[in-house]
This record gives sequence, C-alpha cells and structure tokens, in this order.
Amino acid sequence: MTAAAHTAAVARAPTAEPMRDRARLAGWLYVITFVSIPTLWLYKPVKDHTDFVLGAGSTSGVMAGALSEVIVGLAGTATAVVLFPVLKRQSESAALGVVTARVIETALIFTGVISLLTLITLRNDVAGTAGADRASLVTFGHSQVAVYNSTFLLSQALMPVIVDALLGYLLYRSRLVPRILPIVALIGAPLLLANDIAIFFGAYAKGSALDGLATLPIAVFELAFGIWLIVKGFNPASPLFARPSTDTGIRAPVPSPREPAHTSTGEARESADGTAGAPAIHGRRR
Repeated sequence: MTAAAHTAAVARAPTAEPMRDRARLAGWLYVITFVSIPTLWLYKPVKDHTDFVLGAGSTSGVMAGALSEVIVGLAGTATAVVLFPVLKRQSESAALGVVTARVIETALIFTGVISLLTLITLRNDVAGTAGADRASLVTFGHSQVAVYNSTFLLSQALMPVIVDALLGYLLYRSRLVPRILPIVALIGAPLLLANDIAIFFGAYAKGSALDGLATLPIAVFELAFGIWLIVKGFNPASPLFARPSTDTGIRAPVPSPREPAHTSTGEARESADGTAGAPAIHGRRR
C-alpha cells in the first residue's frame, strides 16, 4: 500500500460509523412513530359514548392513547432533526421544510391531545359535582372531540403530505436509499392529499375503507424507510458523501503528498536559464 492510499484510507475510516449510527437512529425513530396505531381502538370510549364526560366508558385507554401520541409527536420531530444534516446537502430549503412541517405536525398533535385530556379532567373533577349542568357538559365534550378530529386531519393526515413529498424528492435526487422508496412517497403524497380534501368536504368519513386505502402508500413508505435505515443505512455510493461536511462526519478528501523538492531555489532558477550545474555569478561586468 502506498503512502497516499494509506493516508486516504485513514481519512475515510472514521466517516462510516457516524453515518451508520445516524441512519440507525433515524430508522428507529420512524418505527416509533407507528406506536399510535392502537389509538384507533383506544379512543373508542370517548368517541362512541356521547356521555363519556359524565362517566360512561373507561379513561385508561384514552390516557394510553394520549401518551402514545405525545411519543409520536416527539419522535416525528426527532426524525427530521436527525436527517437534516444529511438532507441539507441535497437541498437546504427542502430539508428545512421537512423540519418545519414536522414541528407543525407535533404542535397540532399536542393540541389534539390537550383537548382529550381536558375532557377527562372535566369528567373527573366537574361531572360528579352537585349542580353540574349535564347538558352543557355533554355539549362541551362533543366540542372537544371535534377539536381532536380536526387537529388529527391537519396533523397526522395533511402534514405527512408535505413531509413525505419533500422527503421523497430529497431521497430520489440524492440516492440515499433505493429509489423505489421515494417513488412510493411521491405517489402516496398526492393520493393522501386528495383523500384529505375529500374528507374535509364530507365525501366520506375518516376511518372508512377509502381512507384506509389512500393512507396505505405513505404508511408503507415510512415503515419501509425506517426499517431500511435500521438494517442497511444510507447508500455509501450516494453523491452526497463525496462532499465534506462537519455535520455528518464526512471529512474532506486528503490530497496526495507532493514529491519533495531536492533542488534549491538557486538551482531551479539556474535550470530554467539553461545553466544547470554552473556556479552563480554575482556582480556586474566591468
């Protein structure tokens, strides 16, 4: 092995592990975002019982669902933060858009969770007290469920359209993962957007069969993307890794060592004049 090859190998060695760790972390965070799927059943007591605020149904499932959604919100924002140093090497504006959309998604998820926790607080502290207006409590309970449904449509249905459209573009251009994954995202994002618009205008209800089919491509993309990052990581042949970056642990390529100069400045000057080996004559002729 030559000195230049050895130096280049040493320079490349520390870059692989930080990127592998970053990819693995992002993958696990993506998988964690699926822990809120059971909320479809955990929230049934509050959605199926109109008098939930008066004491009907159990609160344990609702509390567990609320906790899982908090975890999903935090994990979703974390995925964008972890991927940002890598994605910005393709397009900083698009990568920043992914982070911004994730932050908005998390804020809306928390808003929906707050509405349900408020409903449980009224149930525990107000509904059983003397003189409580039962009709007003039921009406307020309906309003809190409506707030949750509306924020869910904006947070976990609309925001993924923006996130995955930008992410699909970045992954497709950068070739960080097999291109079939971003293609699924780029197909699923407009399909999910059309589904959200249809639900917004009342074409069909959230949770219907059409809604499930429309959300399937995005769900498949995000789960497959997370698993791929855990198992395989980023594609080392991606052109993004040919550029130096301190954020991602990619160092600049080390140039090959130059040949040492064996001649002095005076000797080089004499060679240029065609008088190599002749002694330098100083002074002027008389």
